[in-house]
Amino acid sequence: MLKLMLAVACIGCAGATNVAAQEFPSKPVTLMMPYAAGGPGDAITRIVGQGMSKVLGRQFLVENMGGAGGTIGTAKVAAAAPDGYSLLVMHLGHAANTALYRNLRYDAVADFEPIGMIAESPMAFVARKNFPADNFKDFVAQVKAGKDKVTFGHAGIGSASQLCGLLFFSAIETTVTTVPYKGTGPALNDLVGGQFDFMCDQTLNVLQPVSAGLIKAFAVTTKARLAVAPDLPTAAEAGLPGFETAVWFAMYAPKGTPKSVIDALAAALQAALKDPEVKSRLAGSGAETVSQERAQPEALRAHLKAEIAKWGPIIKKAGVYAE
Repeated sequence: MLKLMLAVACIGCAGATNVAAQEFPSKPVTLMMPYAAGGPGDAITRIVGQGMSKVLGRQFLVENMGGAGGTIGTAKVAAAAPDGYSLLVMHLGHAANTALYRNLRYDAVADFEPIGMIAESPMAFVARKNFPADNFKDFVAQVKAGKDKVTFGHAGIGSASQLCGLLFFSAIETTVTTVPYKGTGPALNDLVGGQFDFMCDQTLNVLQPVSAGLIKAFAVTTKARLAVAPDLPTAAEAGLPGFETAVWFAMYAPKGTPKSVIDALAAALQAALKDPEVKSRLAGSGAETVSQERAQPEALRAHLKAEIAKWGPIIKKAGVYAE
């Protein structure tokens, strides 16, 4: 009799879950951006959230929870109820953190359901305005020759700027003195002040001070030159064949979220990314909207696994870890 009661109860639970999934969303959805408000990731999250809100007719709220390379906010979503109302928007650090942090409280693949990629933001190599190089080839030569005398700054452990630097050092087989900061803002301020030699960061952050003559730029990290900076060569064409990286952003739900809810969220994301206003605002934030094919759950799953495989060896080679 007890077994029968439990079975009936479980059937009832399943039925309630299915009804809830069919009615999704019936209340506001929270998008976790695990970094401080005001940065590129925050802007991208708010733009996409507003776009998805128009599609689904429910408010998408943004929660910022910075710290530990985005792992604190990410862990909160991993532990949230798998009902589609607590989602994560995270950049390439979601892949890199699997190697950077040896004691993560979550599994980047197993504890999440992929919804889709959102956008990519290009990066550029920049240096203090009096750095003794006039082009990317000379810049690389100066870095390799200077080694311990050359200083590289980044926005913190797990930041896109740190990861770009690790990829760069691996490509040129050189290490330099590294200066970590708590955010891109402080790092850029010190680069402008000549407190360190160079960094690699999102073009959204660095092109304005470059235009103002406060720092100098050598190359972008994309496959092709950027329309907003056509005079800047790509790193590949300027002397580092195959060098390419971008800050990609994607959306995830906790593991176990019903497929019908994932399907609804993925469809809403894809519709939002087609919206001319969303595309325009993302472009204004320095990000390029991904294709509809890449905004699919399975495409994101494959990309995440490939990025984990890419960054793991690079981080292990560098011996850079966070607690």
